[in-house]
Amino acid sequence: MSKIAHLPRRGVLELSGADRVAFLNGLVSNDVLKAGPGRAVWAALLTPQGKYLVDFFILSDGERLLLDMPRAEIPALAQKLRRYKLRAEIEIKDVSEHFRIYAAWGGTPPHIPLTAADPRLPEAGYRCLSETDMPCNATEQDYAAHRIALGLPDGPPDLEPDKTLLLEAGFDELGGVDWKKGCYMGQELTARTKHRGLIKRRLMPVKLERPGIPAGTPILADGNDVGTLRSSENLQGLATLRLDALEKPLSADGSHLTACPPVWLKRTAPP
Repeated sequence: MSKIAHLPRRGVLELSGADRVAFLNGLVSNDVLKAGPGRAVWAALLTPQGKYLVDFFILSDGERLLLDMPRAEIPALAQKLRRYKLRAEIEIKDVSEHFRIYAAWGGTPPHIPLTAADPRLPEAGYRCLSETDMPCNATEQDYAAHRIALGLPDGPPDLEPDKTLLLEAGFDELGGVDWKKGCYMGQELTARTKHRGLIKRRLMPVKLERPGIPAGTPILADGNDVGTLRSSENLQGLATLRLDALEKPLSADGSHLTACPPVWLKRTAPP
């Protein structure tokens, strides 16, 4: 039986109109054409300089695109998209009040129409958009522990707007970038980063000695700053770490921590 958790901090931005797919496809890191009933796409909108702005899951019911994303980021993204639409036939609307977002994992998908496998990892489970309440047997915190252990980011504080590079956060290995699609905002720097192997730090799970260490706490090795703790749940956390520091003793806020690179992570610089 799947674990199901309501994610109240997530909302839904709706894109409708004849040009919705082509419009969004020209802006984001992944191929929006792949989104369809039962199939989600994970993508990000970048700055022109190739830095992260916001990421979301794109689901479709065949008539509209539904972006599952942090609710707090919806007004800014909607405003930005409206600025880019020009003469495109597209309507952009916050429909969060009509949907409740759920994550399901550890079993079969729930039987609701707007359900799709989380496209990042099979172990991640499913994303579900429901217009009615679903019975839950897990909490938002349970889901946080699940996705942190897998090394999956969930927007800020895991990802820093105007700072994070997609390849630092696993968007390549986790299917958040389509290298064969046409141009999109920030594509040039993203492609250059991949081909030159410029990534020297990565977002990855860590084991904490104690809970309650705040997000943003510096991580030290030999007295030097080598990373930053991001989100955490109990004794699990995500941290941005320099690849050359993974084998060294690490600490944050006076407590030891251990880097736990996931099996899917490709090291693009020597440890």
